[in-house]
Amino acid sequence: MILYGTSYSPFVRKILVTLAEKDVAFEHKPVFFHAPDEAFQACSPLGKIPAIEEDGFRLADSSAISAYIEAKHPTPALWPAAAKDRARAVWFDKFGDTELFPVLIKPFVERVVKPVMMGKTGDEAVVAKALTEELPKLYDYLESQIDGPYLVGNAFSIADIAIVTGFHNLRVAKEKVDAARWPKLAAYVDATLERPSFVKAVAAKTN
Repeated sequence: MILYGTSYSPFVRKILVTLAEKDVAFEHKPVFFHAPDEAFQACSPLGKIPAIEEDGFRLADSSAISAYIEAKHPTPALWPAAAKDRARAVWFDKFGDTELFPVLIKPFVERVVKPVMMGKTGDEAVVAKALTEELPKLYDYLESQIDGPYLVGNAFSIADIAIVTGFHNLRVAKEKVDAARWPKLAAYVDATLERPSFVKAVAAKTN
């Protein structure tokens, strides 16, 4: 399997963690989105990352890729089998991608992407709004959902991967969850980011 996408991306990190948890061998090509790489473009017609190619099979989108890997490598299971747990895992995967990520990534964009990668000045007003107005309601919800080391059932799953992956970018932007206000979320994020699979994914090549 060839995995396309820089590990800067939380979505690529979802797949890096998945592959590490399942101990699946792969080749990593850490391209950025819309990279002018013909092989990557063939796998991702919209130019988004991650994308994969395996024996002529091409696929983009982190959720679709995760489902494919789960079907091919079912052990250890990252998508719960029980109906309610499976449904909640799907929900948290979606919540992480579409609700949490767009806000969680803002400090990283303003403090890392713009000044370091683009040579532009970041907007601290955007960061402040994300931290004080936008993230708290999302954190409140997650705090209410955490009751143990895992979000769904009694095992690590795609739900945990999808929710926590973006918090690494928040750390790089020099921000963390306020443990005094959201103690369960802060402890959960810290513990999940310390899993060997996350440590390995974070250490993966960025370009």
